[in-house]
Amino acid sequence: MSESTVNMRYMVDDVEAAIAWYTSHLGFSLLSNHAPAFADVQRGALRLLLSGPTSSAGRPMADGETPHPGGWNRIHLVVDDLSAEVARLQAAGVQFRNDIVKGPGGSQVLLVDPSGNFVELFEQARK
Repeated sequence: MSESTVNMRYMVDDVEAAIAWYTSHLGFSLLSNHAPAFADVQRGALRLLLSGPTSSAGRPMADGETPHPGGWNRIHLVVDDLSAEVARLQAAGVQFRNDIVKGPGGSQVLLVDPSGNFVELFEQARK
């Protein structure tokens, strides 16, 4: 991995399900699989660490709180044709959190991975 690689960790409930979802729906490539604890997948410069409950990242904190999936933080993937991507993913049964939202910078939609983490697909506004 080069210095230009960006690493992000998602806590997931099921590492194998997360691998299948990210590789089949969003074009990530599998780098390593240490399920059920951990796997990492990559798309471009993004390396996504998929950490299950038995991974070191899933261990309880000193106060007893256990890391878990979900929340509003998300990876942001730029696409050329958001409507086409939405249609493709809907046909594949991917869960969406919302409908396409249009704003001054472009259009976006949120996908929900098998553990409840969000992925944002974004199409930049045409100039």
